[in-house]
Amino acid sequence: MISETSVSEPLGAASGGGAFGFAWSEPKSGPRKWLFAQRGWLGLAGVILTGMVIALSAAGTDVLLPESVRPVPRWLAGVFGRHGVDLGLGGLIAVLGVMFVSYAVAVRAAHQLSARAVLIGVVALYALLFLAPPLLSTDVFSYMAYGRIGALYGANPYLHGPSAIALDPSYPFIPARWVTTPTSYGPLFTALSYLLAPLGIAWNVLAYKAIAAMSSLVIVVVVWNAARLRGLNAVKAVAVVGLNPVIVVFAVGGGHNDLLMLAILLTGVYVLLRQKERTSGALIVAASAVKLTAGLVLPFALAQSGSRREGRRGRRAVLTGVGLAVGVAGVFSFAAFGTGPLHLLDTLPDIQNHGGSNSIPGLLLALLGLETLRGAVGLMLDAGFVICLVWLVRRVWMGELDWITGAGWATVALLITAGSLVPWYVGWLVPLAALSNDRRLLATAIGMTGLGLTTL
Repeated sequence: MISETSVSEPLGAASGGGAFGFAWSEPKSGPRKWLFAQRGWLGLAGVILTGMVIALSAAGTDVLLPESVRPVPRWLAGVFGRHGVDLGLGGLIAVLGVMFVSYAVAVRAAHQLSARAVLIGVVALYALLFLAPPLLSTDVFSYMAYGRIGALYGANPYLHGPSAIALDPSYPFIPARWVTTPTSYGPLFTALSYLLAPLGIAWNVLAYKAIAAMSSLVIVVVVWNAARLRGLNAVKAVAVVGLNPVIVVFAVGGGHNDLLMLAILLTGVYVLLRQKERTSGALIVAASAVKLTAGLVLPFALAQSGSRREGRRGRRAVLTGVGLAVGVAGVFSFAAFGTGPLHLLDTLPDIQNHGGSNSIPGLLLALLGLETLRGAVGLMLDAGFVICLVWLVRRVWMGELDWITGAGWATVALLITAGSLVPWYVGWLVPLAALSNDRRLLATAIGMTGLGLTTL
């Protein structure tokens, strides 16, 4: 499916400016000339080596671990055990800084790299982070708890938080702020968590991390094929996604379900590019049944052909797929959870309203001492997001904007206006930026990756 190649054109852009809109002047001689000629390989090596340092040091570096597993138990310490050095906060910041710079260089100079080298690097990174303990988030324990609430205790995770099973072995790993919060995930993922519930805690963590790692590999393969279909630099597109530090460290390292959602969603994007509209509509719904965020792509998929006659046929086919999938998902969801998933309409806004400074607006309000205005500002930002979404969809409908680019900018707007924002959410944007021909969107995705790495 993926053949070795080396591509010389920048991702979806004319030559010269590259992904960041500037050109690098080649030194005429000396060591700098060699470094310039090898910069892509040096960037790739830098990402892999820093990923290795993080994986090997994770069990011994408290700041890399969720607070509820500090110090990490032996049975959660991963293959590398507790023998790694303690990087400390300063050391970790330095390692992540080198990783980010290496990533930016590798993306900018991806035309120097072969597909085989990038893919081997990606697989190595994911394997290393898979074998490490859970990193920087307790979400895997929440997944586990919600599954156990339903599968082992017979309660509805859409109605009860982990506090309902306070005597369960998973409960001590849940942060206090989440113990009363019901699940915020879609019925497809919640059903999956039921299947994994009988496993022990360590095996549950391993299972969710395996799902995240495999989903990431699916994303890489889909991005490769979609980029080629769109006439973009496939090696660069894979580097943008597969080497992204937020995806590698936070999403794969933390075993997050966002990657499963993205794998299904991007497959839907790819089959729509192949003009398989019904399948695409069904896959977008399936992705939304993992995490509702995936639904953001649907209006752009519907608008992508505008008012042209062939566009109307394609739109009907997408809606047919959506309708069938919603029907199947609705019946399944009601059979498994009753009307519980309807409570997501209360749970999700509650989570967003309590994001505090874990968001761009919240941080700015805290810095300005205007936290009392959080509610009013939140309403204004919600309205602004809706206006931005409608404007972007209209531009796609009118043929003024590529639909994947439009979905990417809508994701940027969502991240900026969100009341609760965590680093791995940047992963929602990165694949869309990799498949866009808008260099500004790619630069924004890379910039937001750097911003995400500052949140420890």
